[in-house]
Amino acid sequence: MAILLAAGMTGAGATAAQAADTAQAGTAKAGTAKAGTAQAGDILAQLKAIPGMQVTEKPSTLPGYRWFWLEYRQPVDHRNPRGQWFEQRIMLQHKASDRPMVLYTSGYDTPEVMFTSEPTALVDGNQISVEYRYFTPSRPEPTDWTKDTIWQAATDEHRLIGALKTIYKGKWISTGASKGGMTAVYHKRFYPRDVDGSVVYVAPNDVNNNDDRAYDKFFQTVGSDPECRAHVKALAREFLKRRPAMLKRFKAAADENGWTFDILRTQDRAFENSVMDYEWAFWQYSLQSDCPSLPAVTASDDEIYKTLDTISGLSFYSDQGLAPYIPYYYQAGTQLGWPTPKFKHLRPLLRYESSYQPRTYVPRDIPMRFDNGRAMHDIDGWVRGNANHMLFLYGSNDPWGAEPFRLGHGSRDSAVYVAPGMNHSGRLIAKLPADEQSKSIANLKRWAGVEEGMQTLKTGPSADDPLELQRPPL
Repeated sequence: MAILLAAGMTGAGATAAQAADTAQAGTAKAGTAKAGTAQAGDILAQLKAIPGMQVTEKPSTLPGYRWFWLEYRQPVDHRNPRGQWFEQRIMLQHKASDRPMVLYTSGYDTPEVMFTSEPTALVDGNQISVEYRYFTPSRPEPTDWTKDTIWQAATDEHRLIGALKTIYKGKWISTGASKGGMTAVYHKRFYPRDVDGSVVYVAPNDVNNNDDRAYDKFFQTVGSDPECRAHVKALAREFLKRRPAMLKRFKAAADENGWTFDILRTQDRAFENSVMDYEWAFWQYSLQSDCPSLPAVTASDDEIYKTLDTISGLSFYSDQGLAPYIPYYYQAGTQLGWPTPKFKHLRPLLRYESSYQPRTYVPRDIPMRFDNGRAMHDIDGWVRGNANHMLFLYGSNDPWGAEPFRLGHGSRDSAVYVAPGMNHSGRLIAKLPADEQSKSIANLKRWAGVEEGMQTLKTGPSADDPLELQRPPL
């Protein structure tokens, strides 16, 4: 089953001298100056003064920023703060206390790299990247999985914002992509006054989990090249036709790397799940212009296996690949819902089509029960009736955009835009048509209290996008 990826980021490297200067600042003793001064160590001292906050300064790789790794003590159950607690990890990129703060919700674990989201670049602000509860190392031990809910996670962010607003008293903007975008929406629903605006990238909205016709329609119409669509489908079918040859290579790779398959039970089930994900993965992570690079269906077994591994990532379906994402699959199977496209083009070659669901990817000793859409109906109704200062961005060729968020009569000062030809990217403002891009930037700056023309979009090489740096295979 396709997994939501982390997000889109962009970073720029600092010089060795800048990194050395930052490292030296991190070792300096805290000063006694008041908040807002430029004295070395001042922000470090303020952060350390927050109750429950542990702070480590790291060498910065972004000019003009200082980099702090934070651990903030959070209750496992916010309704029972006298119970178990855990340490939540946060990455802070500090520019100045009087600049806007961008809250980047990863939805997964937080990348151990500095990066600049589009909103951060546009408002020239500070940025915190918040690790989602239950992703390692932000996981309580022992683990009560019933507390891996969207409300508990939103309340994590609410407590953290309350603590950091003692330092960063300006405007706050939330952002995130994919599950991180969903996380930003859920936080805004439960705590709408925490932030002054939200920029939400490629966030699916599965209101009716039993009706997934939108995904089937998407795969019938995606892109502008019918030959590309047909070729991707034909390759997926070819993998199954060559099952023995594919499994031989998969087994060799598993033996070499020590992969095990207790969660999916057999290598054959793991292989077939990767095949069911192939078409989705191609459109999620590739562009239509990448179609000519795919092998012909008559290519050798080695070439056919290579494209399956490159696009779907066979190692992901091992125990070792799935383990980091169990918190996501748990939420998908209890609250978020999941896509179930029909695989008519792969029948009758499929053996395990019914395994394409979250329960398959979560160890059996973790109980799960779906809430029948109660949580997502609430979220969808709130967005349609109450969305304020929210910008939703999608790529037209991204499968996850088949079921998007939509605005209603009660939404205000908000918009939904679709970037033509784009995939599951966290950098979409730069890809919008000129008029929509101008409106998006103007609204974001207004929400953040930033003057027009102060900052423009910064784009970096594709390698700086975490879709490439740190994306889950699916």
